[in-house]
Amino acid sequence: MQEYLVISAIGEDKPGIINALSKVATQNQCNILDTRMTVLGGEFALLMMISGQPDAIESASAALNATADRLGLTTILKRTQPRKAGASSRPYRIEVVAIDHPGIVTEIAGFFSSRDMNIEEMETGAYAAAHTGTPMFSLEMTVNIPGTVTIAGLKDAFIAFCDERNLDATIEPRR
Repeated sequence: MQEYLVISAIGEDKPGIINALSKVATQNQCNILDTRMTVLGGEFALLMMISGQPDAIESASAALNATADRLGLTTILKRTQPRKAGASSRPYRIEVVAIDHPGIVTEIAGFFSSRDMNIEEMETGAYAAAHTGTPMFSLEMTVNIPGTVTIAGLKDAFIAFCDERNLDATIEPRR
């Protein structure tokens, strides 16, 4: 019977972290199923899910803790289960660009949350606009839209919502 382990790690960014953590999973006969990694400021951040037999997950956990200590990472290891298939839903990709100001993420998350739609992935960033240097904000996310929701109505409501806030947005099926 397969077991699943989610690994969260954060620490000072330096070369070799991904290699070291993935090597631990492989050397302990575990399979890496899903990974997200980024550098925020000077910090490395990782989320990874591995699977394996119970004894493999147990040995990988111990080895991951030792490797994290050696690399100066703060980690959380949590056993989990594979995601259960939910009601029929369709993944849609949302992209937003705007002049940066506080509250954009909260407002967009609230739009989808109030409609009982799950945000599956989200990435945001800030940058300076070309030529003017204006602080800009960008957001990319994937939202699962229930099969009972009419896409045209949702798109119209989302675009109107964004227009009211001066956000440039698109909502398209995820490919």
